[in-house]
Amino acid sequence: MQNMEKFLQAVSQGKYDERLRRLYVFHDTAEELEAARAKVSHVIEGFEKAFPGMDCTGAAVFSGPGRTEIGGNHTDHQHGCVLCGSVNMDILACVVPTEDSVVKVVSEGYPALTIDLNDLSIHSEEVNTSAALIRGVAAGVAREGFALKGFCAYVSSTVPGGSGLSSSAAYEILVGNVFNRFSCDGKLDAVKLAQIGQYAEREYFGKPCGLMDQAASSIGGVVAIDFNDPSQPVIRKVDYDLARSGYQLYIIDTRSCHADLTDDYAGITQEMGAVAAFFGQKVLREVDEAEFYAAIPAVREKLGDRAVLRAMHFFAENSRAQAQAKALDEGDMEGFLALVRASGRSSSELLQNIWSVAAPAQQAVTLSLALAEKALGGRGAVRVHGGGFAGTIQAFVPQDLEQSFVASLEAVLGEGACHAVSVRPEGGCMVMSSEEE
Repeated sequence: MQNMEKFLQAVSQGKYDERLRRLYVFHDTAEELEAARAKVSHVIEGFEKAFPGMDCTGAAVFSGPGRTEIGGNHTDHQHGCVLCGSVNMDILACVVPTEDSVVKVVSEGYPALTIDLNDLSIHSEEVNTSAALIRGVAAGVAREGFALKGFCAYVSSTVPGGSGLSSSAAYEILVGNVFNRFSCDGKLDAVKLAQIGQYAEREYFGKPCGLMDQAASSIGGVVAIDFNDPSQPVIRKVDYDLARSGYQLYIIDTRSCHADLTDDYAGITQEMGAVAAFFGQKVLREVDEAEFYAAIPAVREKLGDRAVLRAMHFFAENSRAQAQAKALDEGDMEGFLALVRASGRSSSELLQNIWSVAAPAQQAVTLSLALAEKALGGRGAVRVHGGGFAGTIQAFVPQDLEQSFVASLEAVLGEGACHAVSVRPEGGCMVMSSEEE
């Protein structure tokens, strides 16, 4: 393990500080940099313990960041526009390439995995597991014509479970970057890696997902995505540094459970789809907005009021996601926050995804939004985050209010409910290599 000891020494002596600052330091503090060094050292030391006596030539550390949805609540499944970003909470791995065709992964808190790369078939018993994601990403890379090489990895995650930050996409992008380094000579770009991650999640993991999560995690920074043609989405980086805006982005865990909410989520897609079908289309993006508004009496009579309201949300939110990107392009933070607030109101009043009609007594999202609004006192912005009905909310908190904001919400939701996150400028990547000069 002599190579690993030299690797650890290089980290502690600051050899990789420039890379660490880019990925993990957002407020220019020595504490952030020291925490980043400790984080990387942790996975290197974890590898040493997990794979004792191994030749560690070529060891490297890789990162797959979580993502946050910033704009475009429930627009992607109707081929709409979204705004999202990679965050500083990530899945980190120390990896060493091997000469065989076997992947061995030890993840903190989970059983060790062994994947034979000679078998890339779909295994039904692996659905909803990390093994499915590894095998699926490997299959996606092989489909691009690359010969796969094995590796050993020790994995640690700071993406909280159930946080709405998309840990599965972060894992896919992490694994994709490992294969890209050791099997592809870095020839796969960020968009292709996102598409491979989506393929793994849909075909192997068993979750029918869009491309938003993987694209945000892979590309990095704030990303605007137009799904008008979902087979070839238009993806654009938005050049804005949220860390310098005077606001801190928070994801708040409302401590409510997503279980038994499948019908609620499906209901949004079904009702929006039914409105589209009224006009002879498959999705609302294909429906003319003016034609929809002119036909509301007939649509309402056939499909009911909620379907109409949810379609109204889509048209407004789709335009709003584009306007949010434009506001950030122009450096208009106040205009951006006004749009976030409007998005939150639309999700609450029109989309109606902040509580479930099946369990009206459980309104943790609604309560958390109300608590956040009170704590903000008319400043900043807050909205539901992701699918809704349960789970998380998102808040842009003025930095001078952070302490009181967190105290107010955690007094009700419990300690650790508020997660301060930063949008990092780089997506999935190799953080550092022991072979760097």
